[in-house]
Amino acid sequence: MNPNDPPVLPDPTPEPAEMLRPSAAPAPAAAAPSHEALALQLARDYLDEKRRERRWRVGLRLAWLLLGTLLLWQLWAQQNPAAVSGTPHTALVEVHGEIAPGTEASAEVLVSALKNAFADQGARAVVLRINSPGGSPVQAGIVYDEIRRLKALHGKPVYAVVEDICASGAYYIAAAADQIFVDKASMVGSIGVLIDDFGFSGLMGKLGIERRLITAGAHKGLLDPFSPLPEKERALAQAMIDEVHEQFIAVVREGRGKRLKEDGETFSGLVWNGSRAVEMGLADAFGNLDHVAREVVGAEEVIDYTPHDNVAERLAKRFGAAMGEGAVKALRHSPKLQ
Repeated sequence: MNPNDPPVLPDPTPEPAEMLRPSAAPAPAAAAPSHEALALQLARDYLDEKRRERRWRVGLRLAWLLLGTLLLWQLWAQQNPAAVSGTPHTALVEVHGEIAPGTEASAEVLVSALKNAFADQGARAVVLRINSPGGSPVQAGIVYDEIRRLKALHGKPVYAVVEDICASGAYYIAAAADQIFVDKASMVGSIGVLIDDFGFSGLMGKLGIERRLITAGAHKGLLDPFSPLPEKERALAQAMIDEVHEQFIAVVREGRGKRLKEDGETFSGLVWNGSRAVEMGLADAFGNLDHVAREVVGAEEVIDYTPHDNVAERLAKRFGAAMGEGAVKALRHSPKLQ
């Protein structure tokens, strides 16, 4: 090679062998899922979602069913006293409201509660918590007699605790207690009997209305509000309530004994506050339920034995049967303790 010749540069064109040699290529991307696989995955997700929704619906329905069952049970279940444990306690029986058939202070309700209270071995004493204006002398007499029978049978003391009022038939019941506790402002007494009624004969005459009353028996229409009240019938009615009054007085004297300080007003039907009632011997001392249970009975735990109306019964009485109650009471002629 001549040194003066220009240098020979290598040919940039690759050799055929080099053209055939495989070059380093990037890793192929993951193959996209097929349409069938995508559709299958979507179907699975849809079914899972439906299963979750169905489980939620079933769970909610079961929860509502349970709630409805509990509500119905609460509506219709009788509100009975707590289960008897047998541990030492004070047995409570509530005398609340009017003492009459069909009420929470009827003889049927109170006698049932008293029997359960006395029968419990853990009950150290029975307390009557009274807040009542009175009512039927028959109902009060039944409860009074039952208290005395149960006291003799079980040998347990009975205490009456007065809240706002203990009058008329309520005091008739309280007289069966060994001791009566009141608040200084409680209303106590009303040892009397009454028959309340209306007379419309004068108004009917002014309106030109004729009363046609046909009876079999000379006094079958006694105290008919649309007929005049003859003196003879007035005397008969007076004799009837006087006899009931004497029964009431005998019960109070028997129950209170020498503690009673009688005067001319004791059995007049008057009502006294708690302080005056203690002075007159109609009550023994001041105290409420907790005080009596803790300090007198010596068993601070109190168990209520009084059965109470369930929710449905209370609603029915308030909006149903109670609508005609006032009219029925207005036409009653049975005597009441007053």
